[in-house]
Amino acid sequence: MNKETRVHGSDTLIVVDRPSRRRWIIIAALVVAALAAAYFLFGGKDEPAAGGPGGPGGRAATAVSVTVPGRSDVARTITASGPLAARRDQPVGVAGEGGLVRAVHVDAGSWVRQGQVLASVDRSVQSQTAAQLAASIQVARADAALAQNEYERSAALVERGFVSKADLDRKRAARDAAQARVRVAQAQLGATRAQIGRLDIRAPTSGMVLARNVEVGQVVSPGSGALFRLASGGDMEMRAQMSQQDLAAISVGLPASVTPVGSTRSYAGRVWQVSPVIDPQSRLGEVRISVPFDRSIRPGGFAEARITSGTTTAPLLPQSAVLADSKGNYVYIVNAKNEVERRAVEVGSVDDSGVTIASGLSGNEQVVVSAGPFLNPGQKVRPRKMALGAALAR
Repeated sequence: MNKETRVHGSDTLIVVDRPSRRRWIIIAALVVAALAAAYFLFGGKDEPAAGGPGGPGGRAATAVSVTVPGRSDVARTITASGPLAARRDQPVGVAGEGGLVRAVHVDAGSWVRQGQVLASVDRSVQSQTAAQLAASIQVARADAALAQNEYERSAALVERGFVSKADLDRKRAARDAAQARVRVAQAQLGATRAQIGRLDIRAPTSGMVLARNVEVGQVVSPGSGALFRLASGGDMEMRAQMSQQDLAAISVGLPASVTPVGSTRSYAGRVWQVSPVIDPQSRLGEVRISVPFDRSIRPGGFAEARITSGTTTAPLLPQSAVLADSKGNYVYIVNAKNEVERRAVEVGSVDDSGVTIASGLSGNEQVVVSAGPFLNPGQKVRPRKMALGAALAR
């Protein structure tokens, strides 16, 4: 073993383990090196702030990136949310007297044509009535033919004096009545056939079936309510809820982009109706945005709309510069004394190009680009200016 033995005058034997002593020396050297590296990485970058070594209270000033946004011409975009629905939601019910449902030919999600049969109702009784009326027409026609012959014979005998004019008038009246009975029977048959036709529940327009509320074997009547709901033409819409201020900037025909919740795809739409009234409870108005038919757009869902309404001149900031808490949206600016100030702002539109500031900034301030959550109002900093284009590209 590599050990050193020493004997002192007190006759005490001391054994020193050399490898153990070397190990502790190495560990101590590593700790010193780590402390030195931490000092150079975290403590050696900041210079003392103005006003003395280490700044007030001996604290080092933090370096932050700032930008002067100025004012840019940006498209004014109004965002709103609301439900999706069919532009024309048509209920389809029983037009005739109703009866027992024998067949249902479509289901929810089916595309139908105008006049297409959606469901059929039993017509056995009406069919027998129609057959009876068709037979009565034949009887009426036979009676009319006989009355016509009798009238013609009587008319030929009047000149010879065998038949009086009064009898001829009675023959003429009998003929006219028989012919009228033919027309009555024909009208009754036509009405019965029309009733039979109304037993078929048909689509009033072309479109997509949104809901089916009838099953085979169900007894339906005019009081049964809507058996089907149909989106006329398949046209959809979004009913966006907007504040009174935003509503004033919306007009019919403006383009809009509609994104259903949970979808990454947006659909191009257009404003087709602006509500003329404001809800007195919510103080919101409704804007209806038409959206072309697409099977992925489901009525009843929720969506977000972005409506482009002209252009505006306002400061534009990167999204990392705008913070929010319970008091609202705000940014940090650096004043002439290199101190941090909190400034409340109102956000306009938010998109990939940045955040438009509707109010709160003039555009000439030094706005902190990032690291806002780590700053406090009144804190001394060392601002490093960054071009607006570079800040937006971060």
